Amino acid sequence: MEPIVLVKPDQRSANTAQTPGMVRQSGISADVCGSKGLWIGYVSAPQGASGAHHHGDAESGIYVLKGRIRMHYGERLENTLNAEAGDFLYVPPQTVHVEENLSDEPAELIVARNAADFLVVNVPDPR
Repeated sequence: MEPIVLVKPDQRSANTAQTPGMVRQSGISADVCGSKGLWIGYVSAPQGASGAHHHGDAESGIYVLKGRIRMHYGERLENTLNAEAGDFLYVPPQTVHVEENLSDEPAELIVARNAADFLVVNVPDPR
């Protein structure tokens, strides 16, 4: 039986792909605790929009801890959804998206993916 691993805030790893307008920290990942098929992290986003990106073949689940987020997605990022603290967002594989923080303060998100890799693909803004 493998042991349970406790990861404290100061043990999070910034050794993950970053996107302009967001700061990602791994809490559960291969390099932090030996995860083989799961990535969970804490994301902080200042006011404004992130760069366009997707997460390859991984599904992503996002829980909004703090703030208001407008998610842009679609071939030309023409679709939008607004989420606020307490809401979940599901992002399908290969879906190019941009998170826009509509709040005056940094938004805080918990993100989970069904991949242990640092799976972030930054792409040119399709607009």
